[in-house]
Amino acid sequence: MKLYDISVPITPDLPVWPGDPSVKLMPASQIAAGDTANVTHLEMSAHTGTHVDAPYHFLEDGVTLERVPLEVMIGPARVLHLPDVDEITAADLKAAAIPEGTTRLLFKTKNSKIWSHETAFQKEFAAITPDGAQYLVDRGIQLVGIDYLSIAPYGNGRPVHEILLGAGILIIEGLNLSDVPPGEYTLHCLPLNLQGVDGAPARVVLSTQ
Repeated sequence: MKLYDISVPITPDLPVWPGDPSVKLMPASQIAAGDTANVTHLEMSAHTGTHVDAPYHFLEDGVTLERVPLEVMIGPARVLHLPDVDEITAADLKAAAIPEGTTRLLFKTKNSKIWSHETAFQKEFAAITPDGAQYLVDRGIQLVGIDYLSIAPYGNGRPVHEILLGAGILIIEGLNLSDVPPGEYTLHCLPLNLQGVDGAPARVVLSTQ
C-alpha cells in the first residue's frame, strides 16, 4: 500500500484567504527558558491550509462540522486531472467521463504547483463554476476536493458553495495533489473534532487500493 499525504504543511508562511488571520506558532513555554516542557500556542482560521467546509460555512441553517458523518470523509475517491482549465464547467466534467458510482471526487489542477513556489495568496486559481457544481449535485457526488484554498472562483464564492453545501456535498479545500497520479484511491480525511463550527483543518491522506 502506498500513502500520499495531500495536506499542506502549516507554517507562518502558509498563504491564507484574504482577510483571514495568518498562521501564528508561538512558544507558550520553553525548556530553554526554564519551563518544564515546550508548548506551542497556535492561532489560525478554521479554514487554514487543508481544511473541510461544513454546510454552516455558507448556510445559516446548515449543519456544523460535528454533525457531518465521518463515513463521508473516508472511502473510495477518484483523483481527476484537469491541468489545462481555469474554470471547471459542466462541459469539462461531462468530457472527463467520470465513472458511474463515483461519490468522492478530488480535482488535481494547475493549482497544485502553487504550493511549491508561492507564499502569497494567488487570486488566479482553477475553480468550479456554478453549472459545474450543479453537475456534481446531479451526479450524486457526496464529497469534492480541490487543490487550492477555495472550490469557487475568487470574488464570487457564494453561488458554488451554496449549490454544493446546500445539496449536502462536503468540501475539502487546500489539497496538494502534485505528486498524486490520477486514478482511484481510498480517502482518509480527518478534520479536527471542533464543535459547533463551520469548518476545520484536516490531515488528508490517500492510499492505493
